[in-house]
Amino acid sequence: MDKINHFIGIDVSKDVFDAVLLSAEEKESNPIIHQQFENTIKGCRLFLKWLLKQGVDIKKCLVCAEHTGMYVNLILAFLVEKEIHLWLEMSYRIIRSSGLQRGKTDRIDAYRIALYAKKNKEQAVCFKPKKTVVVQLAALLNLREKLILQKTALLKTTNEYQKFDKAIAKVLTKHQAATIKALSKNIKQTEMTIDSLIGSDQELNAIYNQVTSVPGVGKITALALISFTNEFKNFDSPRKLACYCGVVPFEHTSGKSVRGKPRVHFMANKQLKKLLHMCALSACNYDQQLSAYFQRKVDEGKPKMLVLNNVRNKLIHRICACVRDKRLFVNNFVA
Repeated sequence: MDKINHFIGIDVSKDVFDAVLLSAEEKESNPIIHQQFENTIKGCRLFLKWLLKQGVDIKKCLVCAEHTGMYVNLILAFLVEKEIHLWLEMSYRIIRSSGLQRGKTDRIDAYRIALYAKKNKEQAVCFKPKKTVVVQLAALLNLREKLILQKTALLKTTNEYQKFDKAIAKVLTKHQAATIKALSKNIKQTEMTIDSLIGSDQELNAIYNQVTSVPGVGKITALALISFTNEFKNFDSPRKLACYCGVVPFEHTSGKSVRGKPRVHFMANKQLKKLLHMCALSACNYDQQLSAYFQRKVDEGKPKMLVLNNVRNKLIHRICACVRDKRLFVNNFVA
């Protein structure tokens, strides 16, 4: 990254986004340069004109923004197209670095983001946009999960009544039959579209085959990993990915009085953790090496959940090795 002369913090909401401009030499006591824009293409273009009017060299500026879901996608795509340095940071880190805070407005939030970028410019990580196929894949996986949850909720109620009041269960079954049938059809169509997406991109298909070659790792887990990690580009080591997935416990002690058990950080990706747990159970049943490891550790007196967590960690290391070396998994274990 070239020498940065200006830092811009943007706070994005559904309808508008606020921008605050700081120069590299500017003191915190100086008046805040602030402007609000519509969260539209027109607003993005006005934002660029505003930067140029303020004398900003867009090749030597850094724009920092928080994760705000789909609301931030428009401005991200615009900035990437204009080849402007972009840093998409976790809001939690920005909040924790801001110290004691009093008051909150969109203008103040944008200023705090700009100040964070200025103070931590050495740790800036340039945003790597996801390919269109990966974005579509993430949306379809989210849709599939919602459809399954809706179908499960309907069936659960009917099954509960089946045990205690068969007459009501019969009525419920009659009235929700069409809905359940439609949901099942939508789930199947969504999965077919997902399969089509996998086959449409050669690189995505190769990574998918490498991940699913690891015993115990299924289709949905592989696709979720690809989606959340941007085809494994967002993590440069399996240890960092394991931490993100919530399979790395951290020590929790302080002085003589606090002696807590090692535990996973609350910001772990719970969805990936749940999927990897099911993969670990499957691997312990069908992979001879991991099955032997699990049994050996349990016989040594280790808690089963601790050993399963170790298996999840091993699966992540296997997956990352296959993706890194661009090869399928080969099990050389000899019993």
